[in-house]
Amino acid sequence: MLERIRASIPALPPAEQRVARLLLADARGFASLPVGELAERARVSKPTVVRFCRSVGYDGLADFKIKLAGSVNEGVPFVHRAVEEDDKPGDLVIKVVDNAVAALLRYRNAAASQAIEDAITALTEAGRHSRRIEFYGVGNSGIVALDAQHKFFRLGVNSMAISDGHVQVMSATMLGEGDCAVVISNSGRSRDILDVAEIARRKGATVIVITASGSPLATLALGSPGHVLLAADHPEDADRYSPMVSRLLHLTIVDILATGVALRLGSAALRPTLSEIKKNLRNRRYSDGQRLAEDAGR
Repeated sequence: MLERIRASIPALPPAEQRVARLLLADARGFASLPVGELAERARVSKPTVVRFCRSVGYDGLADFKIKLAGSVNEGVPFVHRAVEEDDKPGDLVIKVVDNAVAALLRYRNAAASQAIEDAITALTEAGRHSRRIEFYGVGNSGIVALDAQHKFFRLGVNSMAISDGHVQVMSATMLGEGDCAVVISNSGRSRDILDVAEIARRKGATVIVITASGSPLATLALGSPGHVLLAADHPEDADRYSPMVSRLLHLTIVDILATGVALRLGSAALRPTLSEIKKNLRNRRYSDGQRLAEDAGR
């Protein structure tokens, strides 16, 4: 909730921005103060405080305070940072979605467009010249790597997703100049992932890392000219909570890269193949009438 509000500040009127900053400075205090004192501290009118609550998606001050009180807790360890043990299903929907939306908005506002440009350029050149694009990730990040491979192979590029540490080492050893290694890691501290990124770097491949800024993996990318860091920062503690927001951020970054590469390769060249793929997939589906007829014949 707080991250979403922080990301929304630029879109708010100046008076409501003052309310938002008061909230972010002391969220627990905000939840306990009456509207008059909140208005006085933010140097706004009482109606402005209520308008702020509605601008950020709540029914009013009372509803906002209830939701705020639930969001400034420490969460349930190893489950989710935004929820409590006694939350009802409706609360879970609001908290989990708010948490995800806030992280995506924060990434949108903080994303380094030049790094995205560099990554898209390197991947496009690799695809255009039939070079290899390898996606490396382990655990949760391995699932993101699979999603990336699923998107990129449809563009007609030579791509593969690898999550086994030994196979990653063998794959990276066979990379060369013009190839791309996309290394995905939530923590950026996995020994296997750091090893494979270093091998790919030594072999002359362009290393694109999707990870938290300040991590050892991020440092490796920043310390090597020609390599790219796509920083995906979020408040989720990987040691304390299940990696949910990080996965969504990484999937979003993959979507951005795949879309950018598709546009660079040229929609005119890709459209016939993609259209044929869709046609062949449709041919493998039952129409409503066919399924009903088969069910009736049983």
